[in-house]
Amino acid sequence: MSDVLVPRAVLRDPARFGGVAVGEMLRGVPIIEKDRIAGLAPPRGGDARIVIPRLVEAHCHLDKCHSAHRLGVIGGDLTTAIDRQRADKENWTREDLTTRATRGLAEARAAGCTVVRSHVDWGDGPEAPLAWQVLPECVPEGVSLQRAALTGVRSWADPAFARPVARLIARDNAVLGAFVFDQPGYRDGLRAMFDHATRLGLPLDFHVDEGLGDLNGLEAIADAALAVGFEGPILCGHAVSLMDRDGEDLARITDKLLAARIAVCALPTTNLYLQGRTGGTPDRRGITRLRELRAAGVPILVGSDNVSDAFCPTGAHDPMAALNLAVLGAHLDPPLEQWLPAITTDAATALGLDPPHVDITSLEHLVVHDTAHCADIVAGRAAVRPATEELT
Repeated sequence: MSDVLVPRAVLRDPARFGGVAVGEMLRGVPIIEKDRIAGLAPPRGGDARIVIPRLVEAHCHLDKCHSAHRLGVIGGDLTTAIDRQRADKENWTREDLTTRATRGLAEARAAGCTVVRSHVDWGDGPEAPLAWQVLPECVPEGVSLQRAALTGVRSWADPAFARPVARLIARDNAVLGAFVFDQPGYRDGLRAMFDHATRLGLPLDFHVDEGLGDLNGLEAIADAALAVGFEGPILCGHAVSLMDRDGEDLARITDKLLAARIAVCALPTTNLYLQGRTGGTPDRRGITRLRELRAAGVPILVGSDNVSDAFCPTGAHDPMAALNLAVLGAHLDPPLEQWLPAITTDAATALGLDPPHVDITSLEHLVVHDTAHCADIVAGRAAVRPATEELT
């Protein structure tokens, strides 16, 4: 068997894994025991290929995807996108949702995803939307789907909405979520969400501060989590306005995120497309402070978000493609191996799952890239094959 290279960043215990250090990776001949790579024997030389976990899609919208073709001329800011997509909902029949979601999930599977979390627009009432029922019917073999209810945060302050919706989410082993954008009374909604999530043992996922400027829902979420001692997973997507925080202000918020064990997910496709719009070419990046968050110890993720809809006319159900864009948009410098947990191990942990470290997970959850350079993987230049075919 030929040599492989394994990034230290996706190993649980690199000190015990063996092999020879090559930059940020360990090189050697894989030792296969009980359907996993137990370690590395000394390298033989010659060509080597990189082994990493399968990908985790932490944030997408399967109910919206692949609808851009019928929306006419799209473009504009977040509010414009929301209005255009809302108008399209009259087309969301069972057949339409099935066709588009099946396509999206097939694309995620082809990109190497083993877990996909999709947000589902909920609406104003307590009844589950049609997409909530349809999405589980579209999941291909080899992919696990998590549904996150995307609601308005103020709705959670109304017991007539919150109680039945929370019970339904718990029944379906799903995720309690909301859109937080400095709405009047949003803190009351947050407190109610944490109360229901604590009572029912539900994970939380927020669209928060999806805009540049004076927004601070991210800190309010951390405050709410700390106030009740919430112990479940919390994922905050977007957090774009963190770009307008620095110095002591930024340090205070990151300290709270650390204390509350909150992970932050950047969505570069949609945020770069919608945020910082002017009359011409934008001169601000619509992406959260990934480098500063990571340096402070806050888990960071990257997700695909919207794909060919009112929020993003392009995009792909491919976390690696999203990471590639984040490298450019957020200046995520090499070695690129250090950023892989954002779409693999750290992403799984943020979704409440066991992280698929290469040294403890089964071969079916690993892939082999036909390259010795991580930049080729992030850029999508390297052929990828299942580890079960290449290492057994």
